[in-house]
Amino acid sequence: MDFFSVLTDNAAIFRDGFATTVELFAISAVGALVLGTALGAMRVSPVPALRGFGASYVNLLRNTPLTLVFAFLTFAVPKLQVNIDYFPSACIALTAYTAAFVCEVVRSGVNTVPTGQAEAARALGLTFSQVLGSVVLPQALRSIVPPLMSVVIALLKNTTIAAGFSVLEAGAIPAYLSERGAPQFTVLIWITIFFLLLITPLAVLQRFLERRWAVAR
Repeated sequence: MDFFSVLTDNAAIFRDGFATTVELFAISAVGALVLGTALGAMRVSPVPALRGFGASYVNLLRNTPLTLVFAFLTFAVPKLQVNIDYFPSACIALTAYTAAFVCEVVRSGVNTVPTGQAEAARALGLTFSQVLGSVVLPQALRSIVPPLMSVVIALLKNTTIAAGFSVLEAGAIPAYLSERGAPQFTVLIWITIFFLLLITPLAVLQRFLERRWAVAR
């Protein structure tokens, strides 16, 4: 097979593999942003129990290899009589793991807002959730979004781990095409090209936001 025929002869496999990757990425990204923001709110909460839970979650997940999170959901959870299909398990694993990093980005961004802003809002009688949602987070957004894009890019690359746990996404393409005798080096080059096509817009957006908001500060 020449370089281009590897792609054209196996177009359906590449299409289906990357379609699953994009779907897995999109679902996990939304879940991680929601969960991570909630955890970030816990980390800066005035309630000690919530701060303790948020800190424990972050320390546990950030120091656990993502492969072990996948393995736990794939092999350990079914032994608890909880049956989850491979794709939802992958979404849960990526969401739970990435949320810990989103949480730290949110917490760091919140800490960049002068404490006087929150104190003034509380003096007006606003609750903690109102202060966070209406005063602190909007101001912290400039500090949060650029590093958050790095977390999202890492999430996209981490989706390939799902291939080792029976999810037929882009990371599973080399093993599948090896059975057809396709040259693995060429297959990997095509996978790299497609990942670059997915990651480049995110990286460009990240640099654009960094430049725009750096000037606006």
